[in-house]
Amino acid sequence: MDPSYTKSYYMDNQNHPILVSKIGIIGAGVSGIAAAKQLSHHNPIVFEASDSIGGVWSHCSYNSTKLQSHRRDYEFTDFPWPHRDNPDFPTHLEILSYLHSYAHHFDVLKNIRFNSKVVEIRFSGNREVTGFSSLLPGKPVWEVAVQTNHSDTIQWYGFEFVVVCIGKYGDTPKIPSFPQKKGPQIFKGKVMHSLDYCKLDQEAATELLKGKKVVVVGFKKSALDLAMECAQANQGAEGQACTMVVRTLHWTVPHYWIWGLPFFMFFSTRSSQFIHERPDQGLLRTLFCLMLSPLRRGISKFIESYLLWKLPLEKYGLKPEHPFVEDYASCQMAIMPENFFSEAEKGKIVFKKASKWCFWNGGIEFEDNTKLNADVVILATGFDGKKKLKTILPEPFCSLLEYSSGIMPLYRGTIHPLIPNMAFVGFVESVSNLHSSEIRSMWLSGLVDDKFKLPSVESMLSQTAKEIEVMKRSTRFYKRHCISTYSINHSDEICKDLGWSSWRKKNWLSEVFGPYSIEDYAKED
Repeated sequence: MDPSYTKSYYMDNQNHPILVSKIGIIGAGVSGIAAAKQLSHHNPIVFEASDSIGGVWSHCSYNSTKLQSHRRDYEFTDFPWPHRDNPDFPTHLEILSYLHSYAHHFDVLKNIRFNSKVVEIRFSGNREVTGFSSLLPGKPVWEVAVQTNHSDTIQWYGFEFVVVCIGKYGDTPKIPSFPQKKGPQIFKGKVMHSLDYCKLDQEAATELLKGKKVVVVGFKKSALDLAMECAQANQGAEGQACTMVVRTLHWTVPHYWIWGLPFFMFFSTRSSQFIHERPDQGLLRTLFCLMLSPLRRGISKFIESYLLWKLPLEKYGLKPEHPFVEDYASCQMAIMPENFFSEAEKGKIVFKKASKWCFWNGGIEFEDNTKLNADVVILATGFDGKKKLKTILPEPFCSLLEYSSGIMPLYRGTIHPLIPNMAFVGFVESVSNLHSSEIRSMWLSGLVDDKFKLPSVESMLSQTAKEIEVMKRSTRFYKRHCISTYSINHSDEICKDLGWSSWRKKNWLSEVFGPYSIEDYAKED
């Protein structure tokens, strides 16, 4: 045991030795290293199941994966990208290099224990006494079981506060359910989830795809990238087409310009957020937002008109029925891979819309009884982040993870009002998930250091309920738990808790109409 982390020892009721420290952090992805940096003065222990930091950037990226947002929107406030001539949309390897540089610069790696998988968490405190009245009560509240280097030995740790940063993606695949005898087991070809594909190097990926009849299930970013890699591996007359099975259509964009205007002007300025509803808005703002609803719909139509002009969505039957703003409100807007439709024109990528499908021994069978031959089926069907949590979190807390709405209620996107001495960073999506994780980690550090107090449990639950209702009214895909339409207001509330104020720029036009960033905030003396 590392004595630098040891405060004391005690025995649990099964007579297991438990190492005690103030704060434990689970996961060393973007959220985990952000939390570790902000809480570094408490010398936290960070458990990372793999051998590297970076989360999905390290373990769930394809060879062609690039950042979806502009580089300037994916940058820590106190650590700029080392080279300003880096591409605007860095590759996953460049992002990993940036994250490693950040971790080295702030000496975060000393706190991380790699190849350390959390397999169980137990509550040892008193819910009535602990609550959130004292985040560091001076004795362990959570007991965390850790399996190291895939061994059979379990080490128990005790913490006064635990920060969960395992995120919603990258570990637990979401697999569709199938009728009996119509699942993957009857298929004679190869079936894998995109998570398994991510583990292949470029040579193995090319070997898997080249000359094969590949079916990719899905139409979000991972599926689009997969289809593109398949098309590139099948160039030439001998190459096979990749078929995308599309269940739900979503809007894609070719770049961040709309009819010559930068995309941020439509959604990412303070003025643009006036057209969207936000939690706790007063009567005047509610009326103002109602009056501006035609403008909100008009902006969505304006963007859609450009996308339909720029991309052959109607030609291939890929025009979504819902408005663009609903995909933005649910953080589902994806950048279309370059030359994607050029490959479709060549017949290397084809599309099949189907809400239901299953397997037969030769491939995929659809609800209209038509069949599609396949050698390889790749399920780009997403991940089940809550399932990850439910495997380690005990009852009754496991049952508290979500409302009937399917959304986990998190105050300030971080604290579950009914789960004491625990925080969740990286579970609520926004315009820039790195910025969201950083500012929430700053907020969490202030909370742990007693710089401000939480409101009552009732008040926190009321606030989360209001946010969920706003999401429901903004998009039919609200279960993704995205706050993009009121992200500036969200950051304002966090900064208000911390005693910060919005940084007033010299040019008020930039304040109102310029791109918003977390760097627009400054700490008050």
